[in-house]
Amino acid sequence: MIVTDGRVLACERSSPPEVAGRWEFPGGKVEPGETDAQALARECAEELGVRVEVGDRVGPDVPLAHGRAVLRVFVVTLLNGDEPRALEHASMRWLTAGELDTVPWLPADKPIVAELPALLAPSGSEGAP
Repeated sequence: MIVTDGRVLACERSSPPEVAGRWEFPGGKVEPGETDAQALARECAEELGVRVEVGDRVGPDVPLAHGRAVLRVFVVTLLNGDEPRALEHASMRWLTAGELDTVPWLPADKPIVAELPALLAPSGSEGAP
């Protein structure tokens, strides 16, 4: 996830139809031969057009509903003043801790959302640029 100034970046899915309109954190599948960090950096470039430095993991592994994968969450720092753009999503928003419940999250992201208020507190913004 991308955290800056006490806010986290959330992205609205545009497809497939069964999840369109639901919100998630940027990222995706780890390809063969990639580490988690390499996959996240690649996905941020593809989905948001940004270069990032991958930092600490946040929360536990979250098994996905289909049972074939787990969700692992990392804090990333935007590099060189890059600004995210919604290249593969319907839209995106920067959310404060108080705004986390204003969007309908994908089920896989809900456990991570529960961990965010502490991370988004002013003293918890170490992952911010």
